[in-house]
Amino acid sequence: MLLTRTQFRDAVFERDHHRCVICGAPAQDAHHIVERRLWPDGGYYLQNGASLCADHHIAAEQTTLSCDDIRQAAGIRQILLPPQFYDADRIDKWGNYEVANGTRLRGELFDDESVQRILRAGGVHHLFSDRVKYPRTPHLPWSPGRAEDDLALADVRAFVGCEVVVTAKMDGANTTLYRDGIHGRSVASAAHPSQSWVKQLHAQIAYDIPPGYRVCGENLYARHSIAYSHLGSYFQVFSMWSDRNHCLSWAETEEWTALLELSLVPVLYRGIWDEQLIQGMYQPVLDGDPCEGYVVRLADAFPYSAFRQSVAKYVRAGHVQTVHNWVRQPVVPNGLQTNEDRRGSSRQIS
Repeated sequence: MLLTRTQFRDAVFERDHHRCVICGAPAQDAHHIVERRLWPDGGYYLQNGASLCADHHIAAEQTTLSCDDIRQAAGIRQILLPPQFYDADRIDKWGNYEVANGTRLRGELFDDESVQRILRAGGVHHLFSDRVKYPRTPHLPWSPGRAEDDLALADVRAFVGCEVVVTAKMDGANTTLYRDGIHGRSVASAAHPSQSWVKQLHAQIAYDIPPGYRVCGENLYARHSIAYSHLGSYFQVFSMWSDRNHCLSWAETEEWTALLELSLVPVLYRGIWDEQLIQGMYQPVLDGDPCEGYVVRLADAFPYSAFRQSVAKYVRAGHVQTVHNWVRQPVVPNGLQTNEDRRGSSRQIS
């Protein structure tokens, strides 16, 4: 149950008997286990709070005292995370992802100046990798393919009056290319035969990706829920990010995609936000293949921290989510367009 700020403080202190859950000293702070700025509703939930003394409050803010340790000490069994995270995600106080090998991935608040000061004071900066996990994309309010536990926008105010780009949502594997590496949506995921083609592509273009930049796109080599027969390329770019962790504008993304001789995801619309038009934009068949849905993004550049207000998706009703089982199946390649009508990249791999 969501509480007010006062209710939250009173309930946390009462549950913990006004004592620090770590050392038993008098409690000084009703600590948000996960930073409240990460919650769209403020995060004032009893399960997201713990009573801490001044010293352990500092340790928790600096993330040298982990969220799991605090929950365990407070007897909290139900782990609550902001809706943009998956239940299995492990994060620190500031929403940075914790990897099993002890490293961390930058979250949406990592570049905030106050968070930077706190992390430096805690001496944990060396734990952070240069890899970045692609964020969870919320559904548009009218998306029929939204499951009960899916993230969705409450409204579309962030798009009103803005130039947007609507692209086809492709049914593949979210993949990120860096100058010195490649990974899927999960940075720690094991290699898979379906990545062989895109790894060859990466080997050809890696040196042209600027240091600290990354190219995000859909690896469409292996069939998932949709069997494609007319793909322009097995890798299609949907965003590119700078060394400052900013998503480049669509115009810059187009320029970089052309320079790298890659393919963009199909563009369905670019213009000022028109809710009625965009609500009716879904096409069951696109370029001769079934279509999963579409994705809306702001045409302008935006920081990683603004992703959940800047990008949203529409997914067709009944779309089968194969992410949990397709990796265990034999790889069945999708089909490419013929040379005559291929709209894909000029750099193709057999």
